[in-house]
Amino acid sequence: MDDNEIPQYFICPISLQIMKDPVTAVTGITYDRESIEKWLKTAKDITCPVTKQVLPSGSDLTPNHTLRRLIQAWCTANASEAIDKVPGLYVNALNKMEVLAKDIERNKKSMEEAGVAKAVILLLIRCYNESKTTGVEQALRILCLIWTPSREIKDLLNENQHFIDCLTWILGCDIENHVVIKTLAMQTLKQVIEAVNPRSLEKMKPEFVKEMLRILKLKISKQATKSALQILIQACLWGRNKSKIVQANTIFELIELELEKPEKNISELVFNLLAHLCSCAEGRAEFVRHAGSIAMVAKRILRVSPVTDDQAVCILSLISKNAATREILLEMLRVGAVTKLCMVIQADCPTYLKQKARGVLRLHSNLWSNSPCIAVYLLTRYQR
Repeated sequence: MDDNEIPQYFICPISLQIMKDPVTAVTGITYDRESIEKWLKTAKDITCPVTKQVLPSGSDLTPNHTLRRLIQAWCTANASEAIDKVPGLYVNALNKMEVLAKDIERNKKSMEEAGVAKAVILLLIRCYNESKTTGVEQALRILCLIWTPSREIKDLLNENQHFIDCLTWILGCDIENHVVIKTLAMQTLKQVIEAVNPRSLEKMKPEFVKEMLRILKLKISKQATKSALQILIQACLWGRNKSKIVQANTIFELIELELEKPEKNISELVFNLLAHLCSCAEGRAEFVRHAGSIAMVAKRILRVSPVTDDQAVCILSLISKNAATREILLEMLRVGAVTKLCMVIQADCPTYLKQKARGVLRLHSNLWSNSPCIAVYLLTRYQR
């Protein structure tokens, strides 16, 4: 073993940190006193976290003085190297904890209450600070399994902005088993974005947006794609993020993604994000710049879901009211967008959606009324 390597038996299986006050349960497993006492206090059934054996009522935790002296001696000898920071040596403990988290709901709950989620978050941040990826996959798996946005976790995330940077870094790493790890990182990032104070999202870094777009382009997994879309939808609601997202060429990538006809729930997220981005002038300008944008929206109306219909009509309404050059209006007619709006009025759609479609038709009825592509009575009945 390397002289500077932390001995595995110095690490508490619960906190993943070097033990300060090691105590041994009757099962023979040693833990840090603070961690095991918290576990036993919060668990419904008194069991050993590692072996899952039931601990006899009133069983004692025996101080392990020999191990404590060894840890103290090792820390003193290695203090100059500041070596109690090697995350890669926690892999065995992480693997054991993942088994626990998967086992039964009781273990997940006990791990959460024992502060495991906080310990794993701090471990991942340590990996980020040291640019080490060993143990990252196991840590992310555990976090996804036991994640609950408790007050303690929210406070930690709001006080420590580095965790979002940490997850962004993981997404950009050239790492083994990258599909699984990046899918887990995206799932974790989505949960973090939902939990943090919105003010944390107001100053989103350009690198963050770039990584989200890279996930969309690579299509590493459907779950990662959905998470990226959900994160961008949440982020664009705050500060100047909407402008940053538009400037990153997001609208072009969204249109290209939708042209491939993804599954329904991805289409719904794509249209949701497009509607948000088209609510600003920059977004509308980028939208109409893509040669296939209006045709794509028109084609998907009444073909995917009511949610997509809602957002699609919203997009056409925003474009027709705020970016309606003669060329664009004629394109709407040529590619079938106007016809689809008429079909919305005739279809079994909600009243508010019919009214929105009707409003677009009325707004430009002078240009569209003589077209053979549209039933004239639908327009003449609603003249301004």
